[in-house]
Amino acid sequence: MSETSRKLTTIFSADVQDYTRLMRNDEEGTLATLKRYRDAMARLIEAHGGRVINTWGDGVFAEFPSVVEALRAAIDVQNELAGYNANSDPDTRMLFRIGLNLGDVIAEGNDIYGDGVNIAARLQACAVAGGIVISNTVYDQVRNKVAVGFDFLGQLEVKNIDGGVPSYAVRIGAQQTATPPTSPLGARDQAPSTARTIVAAARGERGYGVFAVVAMGLAVINILTWHGQFWAGWPVLGIAIAAGLRWARTNTQIDRRLATFAVVGAGLIGINLLSWHGTPWAIWPLLVLAVLAGIRWVTRERGDV
Repeated sequence: MSETSRKLTTIFSADVQDYTRLMRNDEEGTLATLKRYRDAMARLIEAHGGRVINTWGDGVFAEFPSVVEALRAAIDVQNELAGYNANSDPDTRMLFRIGLNLGDVIAEGNDIYGDGVNIAARLQACAVAGGIVISNTVYDQVRNKVAVGFDFLGQLEVKNIDGGVPSYAVRIGAQQTATPPTSPLGARDQAPSTARTIVAAARGERGYGVFAVVAMGLAVINILTWHGQFWAGWPVLGIAIAAGLRWARTNTQIDRRLATFAVVGAGLIGINLLSWHGTPWAIWPLLVLAVLAGIRWVTRERGDV
């Protein structure tokens, strides 16, 4: 039995869009194209210091010691395969979707296992045909080192991962933002993929506008029905806290726990002011939050979010 160990690595996961349809139309031709494309991918992966781990079904699974080289390999793969497809019949074009994740995995022999692997596979499933989706762990390492753009897609829900995984689409072509993710299994999976895209958009900046509009609406209703009491302060405060917690959970540029402590502290101050009876009771829970934030600050790992 092979010895197991843990390691940090960049996982590369790719598969073919509409592979079932391609095989149904032309098995031999599809297999020949798949072999040609896989050979090109293996060559580019090795050129960037990666290692092909598996090529089950229509997929390609690899790992890289360098996050930057993993992304460069993925971009080179999509660009080279786009050239192949440009000279092919539209009905026989083979488009790959690629997902990249930097994570801690269990290594056994030549294989790797764990949540880091599962996340890469889920990212790949959410990519558009011919596109690349990366996790926030990859984004944090490559955003200033590779000359491409990124579009935040929101929180990708992954089994056994609390709070989901923030994900980004890599801008390597117009199709990255023009087409929703499509499943290789056909129409029965297109609705969930489109739903993920809609949810990601709803979780973008426009979502905060909804919070603001609702809060303003409540304030206006309170003013128009004024009876000497500013009752709208409570629901407005609740909305503000909800928006703040959402921001703390989805923002990848800051430490999420510290941001959450700050939002909760601001909420406590607001509650104290709205229920003011001459006692600043909020200072005690604020002190506890400050201690917890200090502990988090001194114990967090560099780059931890």
